[in-house]
Amino acid sequence: MTEFGSPPTPVVPVAWSTVRDRLRARGLRWTPQRRTLIEVLSRTDGHVTGSELVDRCRDVDPATIPSTVYRTLDVLEELGLVSHSHAADGREEFHVMPNGEHGHLHCIDCGETWEIDAGEAASLVAAVSEARQFRVELSHLSIAGRCSRCVAAQG
Repeated sequence: MTEFGSPPTPVVPVAWSTVRDRLRARGLRWTPQRRTLIEVLSRTDGHVTGSELVDRCRDVDPATIPSTVYRTLDVLEELGLVSHSHAADGREEFHVMPNGEHGHLHCIDCGETWEIDAGEAASLVAAVSEARQFRVELSHLSIAGRCSRCVAAQG
């Protein structure tokens, strides 16, 4: 549930073949750097930082400019093709649209990260929504703590 008991918004699979037209509809040119970023994203699964995307793009096109990558990522997020969240250390990560909206759990000891789907987060989101009249954006939910292995290792 995302907003005061309403079901989560379904995530539509990415149609990379439509990106060129969707960018042009926004008045953006279809540049070689944007094409490279789209190609890199279409082969990316899961989470990736902006700097990792810049590096991957530079592997294909050394002339890639970071500001172009980040500006294009902003537009792609507005179009619903990527989402961003923040890791426990605060760094921004991008996710090529997953099969469903999710948050993250981060172990502060070992650094492991897990996704928490809408079903797992439902009671927490509902409690916050009801108590605070606050709409939780699950894709921005990051909970830091200790995983079972690290708790067990502490004895």
